[in-house]
Amino acid sequence: MTSESRYATYPSLRDAVVLISGGASGIGAELVSQFAAQGSRVGFVDVAVEAAEELVAAVAERGHPRPLFRECDIRDLDAYRRVIGEIAAELGDIQVLVNNAGNDTRHRVEDITPSYWDERMRVNLDHQFFAAQTVAPAMRKAGRGSIINMGSISAHVDLLDLTAYMTAKAGVEGLTRSLSREFGPDGVRVNCVLPGWIMTQRQLENWMNPEADAHRAAAQAVPQRLEPADVARLVLWLAADDSRSCTGQHWVVDGGWMHS
Repeated sequence: MTSESRYATYPSLRDAVVLISGGASGIGAELVSQFAAQGSRVGFVDVAVEAAEELVAAVAERGHPRPLFRECDIRDLDAYRRVIGEIAAELGDIQVLVNNAGNDTRHRVEDITPSYWDERMRVNLDHQFFAAQTVAPAMRKAGRGSIINMGSISAHVDLLDLTAYMTAKAGVEGLTRSLSREFGPDGVRVNCVLPGWIMTQRQLENWMNPEADAHRAAAQAVPQRLEPADVARLVLWLAADDSRSCTGQHWVVDGGWMHS
């Protein structure tokens, strides 16, 4: 986690109840850490139990509020909705939802089967809607709330072997627009963050090599490698009252790739 004091602190996030899916590693783990550093009451779900427990211990060791972890496969929508209710019962009504969980494993078009396609939609799109549907009643009753969906620039740039993933992420953008209109009259904001190529451990281990890195640097307007904290800091702002008039929008963190 990046902890430089030059970055912002948001008073409206102190004691806010935040739910993050896929919070055990990568961008999700950074989100858990950053919200906890703001003093938020963080609940998160993941299937990676060991990594999640290590993250909880590390956050608590830094003196921040101890996150609440629940093991859950977000593809099991009934189980996920039940766990959301359990987290809300323990921490309080969800005020910030970050739909972060996803899987960008590469796949060739000729290898995609109907069952694989359905699974890709479940892990990258479906849970975002059903989590939002689950937390929305309490947010609407309170007259405020922030839902942040995680999209991807992949639906906008020249990438191969990601057809199902890109399709799901394009759907996230439409979902964001729709829910922002549905929930907006009750004070609930819905935004979409589109990360570029973020240097998580998974990306470094599986797909980063000198040729790919050179392509990334040339595609971006600013060539530095992007880190999970770059995404987390935007998510914090969208969750905080500082962005109270921002909704239905797509916020890009890609170093300028989409516009190069």
